[in-house]
Parts: sequence; C-alpha cells; structure tokens
Amino acid sequence: MINAWFKSGSPWIWMTAGAVSLNLILVVGLLLLIAVRGLGHFWPADIIEYRYQDRDGPESSIIGEAVANSLLPAAQARAAGHELLDNGEYLVQHLVKTGNRDILGSDFRWIQQQYIHSQSTPDDLIMVERREWGNFYGRLLAVKEDGAVIAQGEQAWQVAQQKLATVLEQHDEIDSLQDHEVGAINYELERLRLKQRALELKNAWNDAAKQEFAAQKQTYEKQYQAIQQQIGKLSKESKRYSLVVAEAGQKEISLPLHRVVKMTRPNTMSVLDKCVEYVGNFATFVSDEPREANTEGGIFPAIFGTVLMVMLMAVVVTPFGVIAAVYLREYAKQGFITRVIRIAVNNLAGVPSIVYGVFGLGFFVYIIGGNIDRLFFPEAAPAPVFGTPGLLWASLTLALMTLPVVIVATEEGLSRIPKSIREGSLALGATKAETLWRTVLPMASPAIMTGLILAVARAAGEVAPLMLVGVVKLAPTLPLDGNFPYLHLDRKFMHLGFHIYDVGFQSPNVEAARPLVYATSLLLVMVIIGLNMFAISIRNNLREKYRALEN
Repeated sequence: MINAWFKSGSPWIWMTAGAVSLNLILVVGLLLLIAVRGLGHFWPADIIEYRYQDRDGPESSIIGEAVANSLLPAAQARAAGHELLDNGEYLVQHLVKTGNRDILGSDFRWIQQQYIHSQSTPDDLIMVERREWGNFYGRLLAVKEDGAVIAQGEQAWQVAQQKLATVLEQHDEIDSLQDHEVGAINYELERLRLKQRALELKNAWNDAAKQEFAAQKQTYEKQYQAIQQQIGKLSKESKRYSLVVAEAGQKEISLPLHRVVKMTRPNTMSVLDKCVEYVGNFATFVSDEPREANTEGGIFPAIFGTVLMVMLMAVVVTPFGVIAAVYLREYAKQGFITRVIRIAVNNLAGVPSIVYGVFGLGFFVYIIGGNIDRLFFPEAAPAPVFGTPGLLWASLTLALMTLPVVIVATEEGLSRIPKSIREGSLALGATKAETLWRTVLPMASPAIMTGLILAVARAAGEVAPLMLVGVVKLAPTLPLDGNFPYLHLDRKFMHLGFHIYDVGFQSPNVEAARPLVYATSLLLVMVIIGLNMFAISIRNNLREKYRALEN
C-alpha cells in the first residue's frame, strides 16, 4: 500500500507543496517584519516625562519617546555592574529617544525601571524636528521676533505655528532659487568656460570671441547677483524669528526658527490627528532629501536614482539579449561552438556581481570613458567627464550582468514557437527576416518580458558593483534636470540598496538609523515589485494577444 502510494508520486507532490508553502510563509513573515519595524518609525509617539533617580545622583527629569524595552537576566545584569533593588529575576530597561543631541551628546538613553519614580505625558511637551542636531524635546516658553518676545504661554504655540509656516515657505523659495536658478547659471558658466578652453586648444581664441564671451559672462553674473540679492532678502527675513524653549533640566534655549522643519505636540493629538500626521511623515520620507548623514529627512534621490538606473539598464539589456538569443536560435548553426556559447552564457549568470563591478570600472570607466574624454572632451582635462564612475557605466554594468538571464529566457520562448508557424509564414511569401520580425518575435515577446522581469528583479537590489561604477552616499544633483541635455549620464547617483548599506553600517547614530534601514528596505521591495508588476502587466497583455496563434 505504501509502495503504491510512493509510486503514484503523491508524496513528492505534497513535499513540493509544503516547501513552496514554507517559502511563502517565510517571505511574507520577512516582509511583515520589515513593514512593522519600518512603518512604525513614522507614527507620532507620545512624549513621556520620567522622574528618574539612579543610585549615584539626585532626582532628575528625562523627556523623550519610549522606543524599546529590554529584560536583562539578573546574573547578566550583576555581571555588567547593575544592582537589582528588588532582587528580581530580571532587570527591566527602557530605551528612550531623548533627542537634544547638542545638549546631551546623544539621542538615545537606556534607563532602568527600578529607578523611575513616576512617568507622565503632559500636554505642553513639544517635539521640534530640526535641520541639524536631530529632534528637540521640551516645553515652548515664548516666540521672539528680532529678539523681542511677541507671544508667551499658550498663545506662543499658535504664533509659532503661523511663523513656522511662513519661514518654511521662504525656505522652499530659497531652495528653489538655489537649485534651479543659481544651478542653471552655474551650469551655463561652466559650459562657457569649457567652450573657451576648446577655442584655446584650437587656437581660435581671438578678440571677437573674447568680447562675445565677456558679454555672455557679464549677463550671467548680473542674473546671479539679482538672484543672490533675492536669496539674501528671504534669508534675512526667515532669521527674524526664534523660539525660547526649556529642556528637561529647565534650562532655557533659543532655537532659530529657520532651522526648524516641524513642530508637534503628540500628547494632545487624537488618533485621527496621529493618522494624518503619520501619512504626512511617510510622504515626507518618500519625497524629501536626506539630512544628518542620511539619518534624517527623506530618500527621494535614492528612489529616483534606482528607478532611472533600472530603466536605462532595461533599455540596454533587452535589445542586446534578444539579438543574441535570435542569432543563437534562428541563425547560428547548431553544433559544438553553439553549445559552448550557451554553456558560457549560463556560467556568466553565476559570476559574482562584484566581478562585474571590477570589469565595469576597468573597461567601461577607464578604457571607454577615458577614450571618450580624450576624443570629445579634451577641454575638460584634467577633470574627467565620462572617465569617472557615473549613471551610464552603472547601467551598462548591470545590463552586462543580467544579459544571460534575458538571453536564456528569450531562447526558451523562441524554442516554444511551433515550426509550422515559421513554415506557414515562409510559404505565404514572407522572407526569413519578415517572419522573424512580424511573427516569431511577437509570439516570443511574453518570454522576452519574463527575462526582463528577472533582470529587473536582480539588478534593482544590487549594491556591490554599483559601489565601483557610480553610486555615492549623497549626490549634489539629480541625473535628470532642466539643463541641456537634461539627462546627464555622466553624473553620479544615489541608490536605495547602497543607502541601506550606508545607513545600516556606516552611520555613527545606530539607534536612529535602525528604523530607517527597515523603512528603506521596504521601499526598495516596493519599487522592485512596482517595476515587476508593470512588466508583468505588459507580458500578460502580450500573452493574451498571441494566445490564438499558439493554438
């Protein structure tokens, strides 16, 4: 009976189903862990005030957000030098985000439950998100304008919110002027300098050219001075206001309002208010630029760089992969050499990604990029243009790395097309090229899209090769902007995978970086899923379109 059951194949079916189910459970569990740890970072937690007195000091006040709890076994706690007042089995510790790094020296502090006399959540506690030094936790005492107090007490909160909205508008206007207007002028001045250098190399730098260039440069300088005056006026206006706040030790501190990003009073918020604030925090994280060594602010440049790099890689790898597969399947004579080539293609899929990075650095950057600079950009020397890591070389390196996947998937699709389709097309008078272009490739397009999906899934999460061929910790500008030629393939860029590595392993503030690692990882997964779903929808439409031909 058991032998017949094994011979029927049912046990292997159940084992396969169980393995697939286990893998799905693990994947879903991992995604849930990342989502909970990452998305929980954006919830506006209550600010707690602890009355705390350890064995070595007087009673003090600690203000901050409760982040995590820890149960330390008694033996381990005593070995670490802690005293258990109640002789319990565990020492209960709380991790509190105290902020105020400019005052306390760190953002987080571990406190022990046994030394807490009381804890409360007063309504007057505020959280101030700053552009530098992280968050501030304390109480708002007054608002000043040009050094004079204009509001105190409860009125100070309303006035502070109104003035902050005005200052943020001014700050956004300053950023817009610096990024767009000043950036465009600096870009044109640099192009003018390169044109001048090119004329000098050609011995064509004469008096007429000097006068023309001097006039253009003077025009740009006038525009620059006008914009700088406007920026100076806005900056002076935004620096008029300041906040008088008190930290946990009741020490009064002045916070310039132009260095403040946001002010909230979480203890007075309802659940609906916190939900609205939560959505706003997440939207800011997705759309803003990073600050404080990437541990504050948003990750929009990394999202933009990841998507742009993957799209460029797809544009490069798809035609080359399809052409190679078509040649191997449709034109090449099937024999020993073709089999060797297929084995080599399959082996390339298993080469470590860092090897592709080294190859991209040596071949694409130094050889091809260096020669491009010598031939087309001699005026930029000794500064490299394409002879340095950038977006183009990163895309080409990943295209080369994922090329075997597209070739194999396309070949599989071509092999599934019945021979009668080709013969019928040829019998109706079509040439081989017309048969291939109008019949075979359209029917194989779902397989081509499958290869592209696999290529995108692998390339979007790669980090090691990108560290050598173009990715950076913080890019000053995006590769795509309003300056001609608009898409700057020579620029370096940010990437979600490298951002995770940098924040998780290079950040000096480990506790502040940990939730950002989870949140960025979740966004990377969402970006990959989004790109794949877009490709899958195209593949499904193509599959339905050509299903009748397959039957």
